[in-house]
Order: sequence, then structure tokens, then C-alpha cells
Amino acid sequence: MAENKLKEFFNLKEVGTYFFRKKDPNKPRSFSLRMMHGVNKFSIIVFLLAVIYLIVKRLM
Repeated sequence: MAENKLKEFFNLKEVGTYFFRKKDPNKPRSFSLRMMHGVNKFSIIVFLLAVIYLIVKRLM
């Protein structure tokens, strides 16, 4: 049971599908929504780079 929760916690499927999904042609396209998603993607990338930097710094 605990093993399943841990596996679910480290599941990165949602992050991957956020970056690599097909555009839905039926969704309304607004400038504000595109900017919001752009900022979200940027913040996720910066966070992951910071985590990688901290891990590398800790190992050296």
C-alpha cells in the first residue's frame, strides 16, 4: 500500500503531458491563457533546473 502511494507521488506523467500534448482545436484561444501557460511552463523548467543544480552541488 505504501509502495503504491510512493510510486504515485513520483509519477511525472502529468508534467510530461503538460509539455507534450496536442493542441485542442475546439478550445478557445486567448492571449491571457497562452501567457499563463507560458509562464507556468517557464516556472516548471526553472524549478527542475534548480533541483538538478542542488543535487549536483550536493554530490560534488
